[in-house]
Amino acid sequence: MKNYFLTLLIGIICLISCKENTETTKFQSKTNPKALKLDKLYSELYDKGNFNGSVLVAENGNVIFEKSYGIADEQTNRKLNDSTIFELASVSKQFTAMGIVQLVKEGKLSYEDDITKYIPELNDYKEITIKNLLNHTGGLPDYMELADKNWDKSKIATNDDILKLFNQVKPKKLFEPNEKWDYSNTGYLILATIIERVSGQKFGQYLHEKIFKPLDMKNTFVYRRRFQPKEIQNYANGYIYSDSLQKKILPDEMGKDFYVVFLDGIVGDGMVNSNPKDLLKWDRTLYGNNLINDQDRNLIFSSTMTKDSSQTDYGFGWMIDSTKTYGKIASHSGGWAGYISYIERNLDNDKTIIILQNNSLSSTEIPIKNTRRILYNQEVEKPIKLDNEILKSYAGKYLTDTQKEKEIAFENDKLYVVMSTDYKMELVPVSKTKFIVDGWSPEVSYTFILNDNGKVEKYRVIQEAQGIDKTANRIK
Repeated sequence: MKNYFLTLLIGIICLISCKENTETTKFQSKTNPKALKLDKLYSELYDKGNFNGSVLVAENGNVIFEKSYGIADEQTNRKLNDSTIFELASVSKQFTAMGIVQLVKEGKLSYEDDITKYIPELNDYKEITIKNLLNHTGGLPDYMELADKNWDKSKIATNDDILKLFNQVKPKKLFEPNEKWDYSNTGYLILATIIERVSGQKFGQYLHEKIFKPLDMKNTFVYRRRFQPKEIQNYANGYIYSDSLQKKILPDEMGKDFYVVFLDGIVGDGMVNSNPKDLLKWDRTLYGNNLINDQDRNLIFSSTMTKDSSQTDYGFGWMIDSTKTYGKIASHSGGWAGYISYIERNLDNDKTIIILQNNSLSSTEIPIKNTRRILYNQEVEKPIKLDNEILKSYAGKYLTDTQKEKEIAFENDKLYVVMSTDYKMELVPVSKTKFIVDGWSPEVSYTFILNDNGKVEKYRVIQEAQGIDKTANRIK
């Protein structure tokens, strides 16, 4: 669910017949060169244990590649297929944002409304607007850290529970509204609560009536498997890796005090579930006028500027990137409870990439960049190989200028930025000291800076499209 920068294809065709027990093919033309290259890209990752999920790629709304690789349920060995449903994690945010857009269109609220108009529990945080929450410029601290320190983890927290915590603990704002951009799960939790209080409906019911049902998204819904469990056909379980047990496990096996378990009652920043077919219907609708008009579209897919004239490169639930090669791109990623999700819309060229995975392991890869390169008839980039001793020298703990400790980890012959207990971002080497975060758009790079003795003293992280250029000093 968290995304701090904001913010992923089996050998040649002759091998497919011997893999029928683990792979499902769904692309029509065996002679389509892009489909063949995509299949090769993802199959190689699957064969190495680096990909387990479903992929759909379309051009001008026409599916050119659709395939599933691997297992949906490790206990029964049930396979993934083209209709399997995954939790979307932070890709859910675009649906929460659309729910707000619909209420604005109905005249039931305004983007400039102060959030305290609907959430009196937050009276200590006046002057934050609904629009601030939509584009992550509100300045509210992360509710996950607040809950980790203050919530009774024997219970599953809901949105109202978190709002009560804010009212009781009163954590300080990170900054004043619109001063900066900082990705906020808290903001989208609040937006979901506003939707419920204004519409008089439960969040899932509202999205169903306003978005999923009208778009015939029959396999898309809000679902909290621990808070309100129910039987869902063709559902992919999300898996993480247990170092102690040396195997893949369900997050629930970590116990009730594991954060994805006790935060399972939260909606808005996550908990929408779907599959690639339904997400393509969503993608096509966003080009038309059934849900939104051109004015809405411009708001949803445009970057916002902060008070210091910095671009956020974030619209309403979408990361926004403008590139010379690919034109304007709207995308979002997500990671939560063993799921990794990604959707990308190339707005100027009408190309769509949808990737859903149900394994969040240290070896998991998300080959967004190479998927895009194949779509544009470019050669697939091969990362360089660095000696493990070099990679190990970069691993350690680093301290940012905001006094937050960050970890760079060496695992399975690869380097990772540790984002949470079950989510790590792979660093792909492009030179001896410079690495690219695998799959992220806009691109994020980490460069390790050495002292005169050749020892690592800091790293520099850059995301040029968002104006991010920060360093962190090594502390151990």
